[in-house]
Amino acid sequence: MLLFFGDSTAKVYAVETSLSLTSENKYKLQWLFDDVPQIKMSKIAGNFVGPRANMITPWSTNAVEITQNMGVEGIIRIEEFKKIDADDTDFDKMLEHKYANL
Repeated sequence: MLLFFGDSTAKVYAVETSLSLTSENKYKLQWLFDDVPQIKMSKIAGNFVGPRANMITPWSTNAVEITQNMGVEGIIRIEEFKKIDADDTDFDKMLEHKYANL
């Protein structure tokens, strides 16, 4: 299951889970991401830059470990995506990828 948290006009956190999260665990994730709401959509339109799909970042590994310490079970991966303009090319192409939609 894939959940999104954040602001679709600035920064979005994508959370991959193996289990459905309880409302309490969703609240914990909102707190972890600086009190941003869950985006209740399965697809977010826009141009975003984030880690390549096949690369789990050290940031994700740390974020998942934090959720485990908070008692949130079933989190596989968390990654951060930043909203960009369509013509923006100012990112590290070795580590990041430009996505047309999330």
